[in-house]
Amino acid sequence: MKFFVDTADVAAIAELNELGMVDGVTTNPSIILKSGRDILEVTKEICDMVDGPVSAEVVALDADSMIAEGRKLAEIAENICIKVPLTWDGLKACKVLSSEGHKLNVTLCFSANQALLAAKAGATFISPFIGRLDDINLDGMELIADIRAIYDNYGFTTEILAASIRNVNHMKDAALIGADVATAPPSVIKAMASHVLTDKGLEAFLKDWEKTGQKIL
Repeated sequence: MKFFVDTADVAAIAELNELGMVDGVTTNPSIILKSGRDILEVTKEICDMVDGPVSAEVVALDADSMIAEGRKLAEIAENICIKVPLTWDGLKACKVLSSEGHKLNVTLCFSANQALLAAKAGATFISPFIGRLDDINLDGMELIADIRAIYDNYGFTTEILAASIRNVNHMKDAALIGADVATAPPSVIKAMASHVLTDKGLEAFLKDWEKTGQKIL
């Protein structure tokens, strides 16, 4: 499973990228607001840093304006992935922009039917939002499984990008189900390395090592 980092914090991206943990980056208007930076400037910096796709989202609501904004965003770098919402106008924009050779990330997906439409419109990625479904007592992972089955049934090449990841269990479950990509905040990706038994084991090893009176260096 590929890891995308869901942030515009270039320092956090750089740290994970050095470890080989970054296959791409996703941003959205809320993330850009949090960064406090100009969208074109920070997105260009991120694109220069990572080799994989960097999702930059349009903010228009009608298809023609989405297409115009998407083309503008695509000028930032070759690895830009234009992000459009899963609305009828978003699907129209997806069809046009994907036909022009651009990568498209269709976001805010909450049903398998929506995912099927996005694949037929030429989406590179479909972004089902796990955490937001969990918030309303629906099973976000069930949606991932449904999309996986449908795409496999018909050979769609659209990649499932599990989004709205809230915790390490989301990452594990998405991988088990077969999501192609998971996008998560840096804190969640780093938390995957933590386990209480690892901490306890390390503590025991260090206590025993101290008793030996030895040094490695």
